[in-house]
Amino acid sequence: MSKRLENKRALVTGGSRGIGAAIVRRLASEGADVAFTYLSNEEQANQVVQTTRALGVKSLAIHTDSSDATAVVAAVERTVSELGGIDILINNAGIAVVAPLDEFRLEDFDRTLSVNVRAVFVAVQAAARHMKEGGRIINIGSCNAERMPFVGGAVYAMSKSALVGLVKGLARDLGARGITINNVQPGPVDTDMNPSGSDFAKTLIPLMALPRYASGDEIASLVAYLASPESGFMTGASLTIDGGFTA
Repeated sequence: MSKRLENKRALVTGGSRGIGAAIVRRLASEGADVAFTYLSNEEQANQVVQTTRALGVKSLAIHTDSSDATAVVAAVERTVSELGGIDILINNAGIAVVAPLDEFRLEDFDRTLSVNVRAVFVAVQAAARHMKEGGRIINIGSCNAERMPFVGGAVYAMSKSALVGLVKGLARDLGARGITINNVQPGPVDTDMNPSGSDFAKTLIPLMALPRYASGDEIASLVAYLASPESGFMTGASLTIDGGFTA
């Protein structure tokens, strides 16, 4: 593995499991020092720290509730303090509440927006204050921003669609400073929250051109490209990696 991210400092929100943990490992394997946030499982977070430190980089787990804007800012500031700065921000933390319209609770609506949209803006705003030219911001959206084929996913789809507009606007704010911002929009990915062998997966796979789930490492490979110097002319984009789910 090349060390194209050597001497870079990264923060990954929601980095203790699933896609987030795969991203943390990939960035570390390419030489970046990586801080990441987690919400509930300290043991799992510590395992990710140990794995990344074994690659010879600094690693830091920060307990953070992404629905708390103050906590999100504090995570950015701690990253800057302990890693010596921030060059890469990956907004991965997110939640998905699926329920029919008549049963969808307003508190779940509000929490979905606070985690999936507001926390992204708050983290970008806080990180951008410290980023220099060449900074990279990547949001993990969803292919459901473009296609929602099942009942009950309207609010989740809306929250991920909001990132498309947000990243276009923020590309204008950040471009003059030499900072890029893009979305990655995964399709179904094999994680503990959405395993490829579940009954739910059996309903999604027939909708795809490639009849399988992605691995977290496949998503992380695209994120690593967007975090690297090679992606310097790409900003304001939403890149779908979904096995043809939206084809």
